[in-house]
Amino acid sequence: MEKKELAVAALKNGTVIDHIPSDSLFKVVSMLGIKDLTSSVTIGFNLDSEHMGKKGILKMADVTFPEETLNRIAVIAPTAIINIIKDYEVVSKHKVVVPEELNNIVKCNNPKCISNNEPMRTRFHVIDRKNIVLRCHHCECTVHQKEIVLK
Repeated sequence: MEKKELAVAALKNGTVIDHIPSDSLFKVVSMLGIKDLTSSVTIGFNLDSEHMGKKGILKMADVTFPEETLNRIAVIAPTAIINIIKDYEVVSKHKVVVPEELNNIVKCNNPKCISNNEPMRTRFHVIDRKNIVLRCHHCECTVHQKEIVLK
């Protein structure tokens, strides 16, 4: 019998983040601080996807994140879908939502911005949710999705 798919253990409890663009997967890993988790984590990279061509997926056992944290993922992975698993069943499934404001998540691309020169939190307003365009609260510099650098 020829095997055509990789078998990955099902989660009893935890969070699965699916439909992550492959080029954003490791930014999501960094944003969530996954390297510091002590529970099992499965990272799927460049997996085939009917809708996306290639995608990434994260499966984290015994971990849930606040809704606010998960929605921050939308800034770098707007196609992501969050699945909450309990007793091997999906109890909640939803798309991420781009928040109206991002605090201390994104670095300003303007080297003269006060947030890059003083010890302070960054703050961005989302001015275009569809195309992910942000504006720095401090210097009004505009940052497009492909230019986003996480703090």
